[in-house]
Amino acid sequence: MTFTGSPSVGRGILQGAAGNFKRVTLELGGKSANVIFAYANVDSAVRAAASGIFFNAGQVCPAGSRILAQRAVYDEVVERLAQRAKTIKLGDPTQRGTNMGPVISSKQMKTVLDYVYIGKGEGASLVTGGRRVGERGYFVGPTVFANVEHEMRISQEEIFGPVASVIPFDDEADALRIANGTLYSLATGVWSADIGRVHRMVAGLKAGTVWVNTYGYTDVRLPWGGGDSGANTAMSRSKTSRSRRWSGCN
Repeated sequence: MTFTGSPSVGRGILQGAAGNFKRVTLELGGKSANVIFAYANVDSAVRAAASGIFFNAGQVCPAGSRILAQRAVYDEVVERLAQRAKTIKLGDPTQRGTNMGPVISSKQMKTVLDYVYIGKGEGASLVTGGRRVGERGYFVGPTVFANVEHEMRISQEEIFGPVASVIPFDDEADALRIANGTLYSLATGVWSADIGRVHRMVAGLKAGTVWVNTYGYTDVRLPWGGGDSGANTAMSRSKTSRSRRWSGCN
């Protein structure tokens, strides 16, 4: 049995499978971190980060919903990400020129917008988006929050929508603390030109998949691992342009 969905349902499936030792593969929720260090290729990192969270309107298990940016490049990352978010064209996903479609239902749209309200209430800065677009369909504008603190609900809880939380960090230890400080451990991205730093981060990150200088790239010839706290960890040095050509769970 394979299942993609929430941790609570996955837990019930495991309990039900215990009686006859059914083989079970689970891909559950995510609150994946995309970690951008100073001296990384910020332009490439932001392009991939935007794809990582706004692809499929954020309705992807390994969506990079937490974008961790080192303080030296934090403002630049926020500004570039917001600029890209503003250029995304919403509409019918079957039509040429559409960049992002709607969320799946009115209920999910309300959930996403409720989290926007929660984020503002917690003190995060809404940079762009955060509202319904149009009167037909369940479209939520690509949303970017800045000045997000690690403990905030928008940083800790899976929203499953086009909402990016940009979180500042100081150094490697701080990045690891924030990236690993979640109940989810599905995927992570690391952006750095320092290969030593890359290896230290990959070794310290607790995630089913770790991408290096790309985000979301998968190979259909390989199994897609779940969030097994470090299992199935893979380093990818694929070109960043490939990061848009992927299909996570949707």
